[in-house]
Amino acid sequence: MTDEELMAEYVAGDIDAFDALFARLAPRIHAFFVRSLGNATIADDLLQDTFMKLHRARADYRPGSPVKPWIFAIAARVRLDALRRRHRLREDACPEAIEALGDDVPWEPEAQAQRAALGDAVRAALERLPPAQRIVVHLHRIEDQSLSEIARLLKVTEGAVRQRAFRGYIALRKALAPLMAERAKPR
Repeated sequence: MTDEELMAEYVAGDIDAFDALFARLAPRIHAFFVRSLGNATIADDLLQDTFMKLHRARADYRPGSPVKPWIFAIAARVRLDALRRRHRLREDACPEAIEALGDDVPWEPEAQAQRAALGDAVRAALERLPPAQRIVVHLHRIEDQSLSEIARLLKVTEGAVRQRAFRGYIALRKALAPLMAERAKPR
């Protein structure tokens, strides 16, 4: 079966068709992410995001349309979103500017290992925060929500959210200070 026939079957509800599409297209999409971001772990996550978006958008697929360009367009958008989050850019940031930032991704294994260690340290420090602070910091920094949005979501005052964020960021700064001092030393 062609990719287009598999996609039509999947849209009609055939899960086996999805499995076949995934087996056929996932290696190429994963390679796209690894080549452009230089990190297999990040590529794994973005691959999963891409196929989740494909799943959600399956009803929008026009039967007979080429599947590969469609799914690679989804993958390209997932990649841009990941770069935007990594560089903490706004949702409406210019795609060309985001692409230019993607060029600074170091390919050296040592740099990747250092980034992974830093990420692990940040995640561990975040997990040690009290739950009320952890959720606010996560929603603010990782999910990129404003403090007023978080207040509405948690059904608390914006002042309470600001206080939790302030205390959480101070605790994170203290927990990560030794690591940041080590990274700041000249090599």
